[in-house]
Amino acid sequence: MNLLNIALITILCVGLSNSSTSQSIELKLMASGFKKPVDIASTGVEGDVRLFIVEKDGIIKILGQDGTTLSIPFLDIDSKVNSQANERGLLGLCFHPEYETNGFFYVNYTNNNGNTTISRFKRNEANLNLADNTSEKIILVVNQPFNNHNAGDLNFGADGYLYVGMGDGGSGGDPGNRSQNPKEMLGKMLRIDINTENEKYLIPADNPYKNNTDTLPEIWAMGLRNPWRFSFDKVKNEMWIADVGQDKFEEINVASATKSGLNYGWRCYEGFERFNSTGCKEQQFYYPPVYSYENKFDIGCSVTGGYVYRGTKNTSLAGKYIYTDFCTGILWALYKDQSGSWINEVLLDADNMDYATFGEDNTNELYLAGLATGNIYQLSEKTSSIHQDGLKSSPFSIVSNPVSDLITIKMHEINKSSTRWYIFNSTGIVVKSWLSKTNDTEFSIETNELPTGEYMIYNETNIGYSKKFIKI
Repeated sequence: MNLLNIALITILCVGLSNSSTSQSIELKLMASGFKKPVDIASTGVEGDVRLFIVEKDGIIKILGQDGTTLSIPFLDIDSKVNSQANERGLLGLCFHPEYETNGFFYVNYTNNNGNTTISRFKRNEANLNLADNTSEKIILVVNQPFNNHNAGDLNFGADGYLYVGMGDGGSGGDPGNRSQNPKEMLGKMLRIDINTENEKYLIPADNPYKNNTDTLPEIWAMGLRNPWRFSFDKVKNEMWIADVGQDKFEEINVASATKSGLNYGWRCYEGFERFNSTGCKEQQFYYPPVYSYENKFDIGCSVTGGYVYRGTKNTSLAGKYIYTDFCTGILWALYKDQSGSWINEVLLDADNMDYATFGEDNTNELYLAGLATGNIYQLSEKTSSIHQDGLKSSPFSIVSNPVSDLITIKMHEINKSSTRWYIFNSTGIVVKSWLSKTNDTEFSIETNELPTGEYMIYNETNIGYSKKFIKI
């Protein structure tokens, strides 16, 4: 058996995502001691490394990159917040795109009457680490008939408008059929223009129902059950919505952020299956999820939505949607393969952690919060090596990963003879080979002809060593 066959067997047995020099994901504990953290946000201001940790009872604290939490809260509205039920409380935070100049930020909380409240606050003019607790401007109040399915997320889109995800109002099975009722804000994605001082908000000119008297003009999309976290992909400008299911299925929805008037199907559909067909239209009327998983004890029971990863530290996650489940703590990456099929990859197996939310810092790195533990974690690549013949490190490295037109290799050991390099695709097929010269210490291989995706690179003189790279 030649060296190439041995290498191929090694790669196929270990697997592309767990290769001999593998890049897997771990959660590094960044800080602890928080009380029911349910959201993590950053200001969007260049150079601002602070994370803002939202506690369910009504407090926002500042966490530094060194893991230190400031002793005085950024905002304390505990007296305004009803957090008695599991799905009530201070649930969401986002900063105005012009926060650096105007100091505005927005929160989503359950008020003392049990209703969803969207409010604007302003930072303290004298201290950037404090908010002005007296500066509240109430933007929107939505009555809640039950104490669950409050959703709670809100985000600014690339268009500068504020989006608010609303649950269906609670109980079970949407008994009031509110998600499909165009006169109700519940069960909808709302889109409003908050760049006004004279009004609470304005309706954007291109909202799909602005001139439709049969539908509320704030509605951007409908048919949601309980969207527990939605986010925008900064590169593709897509909206990703994780919608918590009823009894059988959790679902992930994706659409262009410019595509309005969609109906995601609840309560007619749960995942891809019919739930309650009373009053429903034909199936093609509804916009289906891109992925759905069954509600099982070993998989999950309540999806926690995340982000499409656009950071630089975790190259294996590039362009993948990272999410988890509150009940099991399984961490997944959802993405399309080269054929356009959706792949759902397990990054971390179930550890029974109650991950309530993801967060993104100003460099697009990702964080997770545990509701009961009060811990904040950072997603990080963990590198482990399989060493052969007494070697303590890999004999080569990739200079910059992901790659585009060229992959550049740096040798840590001098080659005393020419060496053949092989690039494998995700199915273990050799898609390119290249001969490096004697004594080459750094060289580049053209990759412009390769489709986007994941690959392995290996050379025939170092059995047991291979490296994964992402072609973009």
